[in-house]
Amino acid sequence: MALQVRAVLTSKWLAEAMKVEGKMRVLDTSWYLPKLRRNSKNEFKKRHIMGAAFFDIDQCCDKTSPLDHMLPSEEIFADYVGKLGIESDTHVVVYDTSEFGAFSAPRVWWMFRVFGHSSVSMLNGGLKNWLMEGRPVSDQYARPALTEFKASLNRAWIKTYEDILDNLDTKEFQVLDARPAGRFKGLDPEPRDNTEPGHIPGSISIPFHTFLSPSGHFLPKEQLQALFGQAGVDLSRPICVLCGSAVTACHVALAAHECGHPGVSVYDGGWSEWYTRAVPEHVISEGRGKHL
Repeated sequence: MALQVRAVLTSKWLAEAMKVEGKMRVLDTSWYLPKLRRNSKNEFKKRHIMGAAFFDIDQCCDKTSPLDHMLPSEEIFADYVGKLGIESDTHVVVYDTSEFGAFSAPRVWWMFRVFGHSSVSMLNGGLKNWLMEGRPVSDQYARPALTEFKASLNRAWIKTYEDILDNLDTKEFQVLDARPAGRFKGLDPEPRDNTEPGHIPGSISIPFHTFLSPSGHFLPKEQLQALFGQAGVDLSRPICVLCGSAVTACHVALAAHECGHPGVSVYDGGWSEWYTRAVPEHVISEGRGKHL
C-alpha cells in the first residue's frame, strides 16, 4: 500500500524527489476552454517537466456522454493510467501550465482519489512557478512501460443532476459553485454556447481563483479556512462542488481536503448539465436567466 502523501507539494520537494529512484510519476494535466484556442498536448511536446507524461481529461473520460470530460468507468481509467506507467503504489504528482498556477490539475488530483488512489499530489504553483525558479524542462518524451492499475470508484463522491434536484428540498449537503462571481450572478457570459449564466438555488459562490495567491500558489490552510468561513460554508457538513464542467470545482475539493474535510463530492455534469435540464425557476440569475 502506498504511503500517505501531502496533497500539495513544493517545487523544491519535487526537484529533490526526482533525483531519487522511486515509484513516482509526474503528469502534465493541462486543459483549456476551447475558446482559448490552446492545444495542451502540443504545448506538452514542446516543453514539460523532465520525465513527465501527458494526462488528457478529454481522452480519459466517458465518451458516450454528451457532456464534456465526464468521469470514465473504472476499466477505462485503469487502462488509461496503466498506459502512463502508473501502478497502484505509484506516487502521482500533477501540474498544469495555466497562468493561474493551477487550473485543471486539481481535477486530475480528484480523479485519482475518486478512483481509490490516495497517493497523489499537486505541484504548488504549476509550471508557471517551476519555470520562474529556473528549474529544468524538456521536449523529450519516452513512452513508459505498460503497467497494471486497479481502480475502485468511490460513488459517494459523485453527484448527479437528480441528487442536486433532490437536495433543493432535503438540503442534506451544501452546494458550492467555483465559477467566477459574474457567471454565478448571471451577469457575465458562460464560455459555452447555448448556456446562460446563473446558479442553482441555495448554492454558495466561492470562485476557484480565490484559493490561489497572486503568484499562483495554493493558499495555506489558515487562509483557506477563512475563505470558507467568509462564504458561510460549514466544513463539518457534507459539501458538493460544481463549476461549468467539473474542472475548477476540484479546487474547492482540494481546499476542503487541506482543511481536513473527509471528502467533498463533485457534481460532474456541472452548470452545463444543470442549465440544460433545469426548469427556469431553478436557474437563479440577475441577468437573462432561462426561458422556455
